[in-house]
Amino acid sequence: MSIENCILSIDQGTTSSRAIVFSPDSTIIAIAQQEFEQHYPNDGWVEHDPEDIWASIQNVCKQALEEAKNKGANIVAIGITNQRETTVVWDKKTGKAIYKAIVWQDRRTAPQCRELKQQGHLNTIRSRTGLLLDPYFSATKVSWILDNVKGARQKANAGELAFGTIDSFLIWRLTGGKVHATDVTNASRTNLFNIHTLNWDQELLKLFDVPASLLPNVKECTDDYGITCPSAFGATLPILGVAGDQHAASIGQCCFQKGAIKSTYGTGGFLMLNTAEQILESKNNLLTTVAYTIKGKTHYALEGSIFVAGAAIQWLRDELNLIEHAFETESLAQSVEDNHGVYFVPAFAGLGAPYWEPDARGAIYGLTRGTTIAHLVRAALESVCLQTFDLLKAMAEDGVNPQQLRVDGGMVANNWICQFLAGILEIEVERPKIMETTALGAAYLAGLQAGIYQSTQELTLMNQIESKFKPQMPPKIRQQRLKGWSAAIQSTLGFNA
Repeated sequence: MSIENCILSIDQGTTSSRAIVFSPDSTIIAIAQQEFEQHYPNDGWVEHDPEDIWASIQNVCKQALEEAKNKGANIVAIGITNQRETTVVWDKKTGKAIYKAIVWQDRRTAPQCRELKQQGHLNTIRSRTGLLLDPYFSATKVSWILDNVKGARQKANAGELAFGTIDSFLIWRLTGGKVHATDVTNASRTNLFNIHTLNWDQELLKLFDVPASLLPNVKECTDDYGITCPSAFGATLPILGVAGDQHAASIGQCCFQKGAIKSTYGTGGFLMLNTAEQILESKNNLLTTVAYTIKGKTHYALEGSIFVAGAAIQWLRDELNLIEHAFETESLAQSVEDNHGVYFVPAFAGLGAPYWEPDARGAIYGLTRGTTIAHLVRAALESVCLQTFDLLKAMAEDGVNPQQLRVDGGMVANNWICQFLAGILEIEVERPKIMETTALGAAYLAGLQAGIYQSTQELTLMNQIESKFKPQMPPKIRQQRLKGWSAAIQSTLGFNA
């Protein structure tokens, strides 16, 4: 039996690439995933090999398409979602990157950001982009590549190079170099894009010394991004939807109404609140970003970024060898009554919102001879929830007080995290039936452009909640945790080796 109008969703993340085929009712028909190598050449530097990313995308797409074909799926379109801010500069003739991709977590351009702040450019950048001056964003990464790769500036000025976030690089490769494009959400994370005019900002390009010839064409999230070459993964399909991962997750969670809020827990953690047509400027170091542009309608969002969430569990597993699998963390956390006074601030890549301290480094406080692996694991899980508290506190100080939080990402399969999160935030936490919300959001965008779905209202009616977690934490315990966390944060910010 044939399953009509299926969509291939390409989800290119920080540590792995996935391809998922969805049926029109959001059922997962096929899924494939492949991890790729992370490179840490210097302190605070994080890089990916673009060829590793491309190879992983080809492999997972081939696997998912083959599985879907065997199940009778008729695939009509592709949606793409991607790790944001990660920066690639490549040669237009060869399609080869001139340097490894500089990952969003990378801190190497902190000195350049400090210099720009000292020169008084922060307010201009903030008012035009909705972002802060931080190494997190793409602009200083592009400048660094052009300034540090021999001959790059000359080639850039001659129009021989292209810049893009990972979505642009994939679109270029998938279309055989015919399309150099990005969507508004990814563009809004570069520090080069004016979120008011929805265009590249010429003054910011001059400030960051980025030639306009490098830039991709900016499209809506629902748009025509070209057709894949058969050489990519053996299929000719239109690319009809694109959004950065956090925006796609928000779409997958159907956060289409003003005030709808979600938090995604993958490598990092990202809280996003839909503010509709209103561009809300935070007074508490949250970011203003484009939520999406769908069928000519643009919504904005307020966002808080946690740089390390699931990456803390990966560190416990891969570098310290304290656990073998991430799923072990739930039973370990439950095995101890409390955190034994242990607090883990996972500032491996600096601290994100609301602190924005790129030079902060990770720390564990409160260790005693009685500290066990279970206490360390529990402290790592608690840190994700406590960082989320910091973000919601900042939102509250900006006048926004949500009563529910929709969560997704690999970490929230852990019931203990969801329950602790509800308690520390004192609001209800909702977990969706379909956990692959980031990939689902990309599929929804492609489906809207393909005419499979007629409106965002139709998608909202399809949305299903799997579990709700209500606050149960005793007030005294909650205050103890928050007091200990605040002391740990302040100690981390005060540490200067």
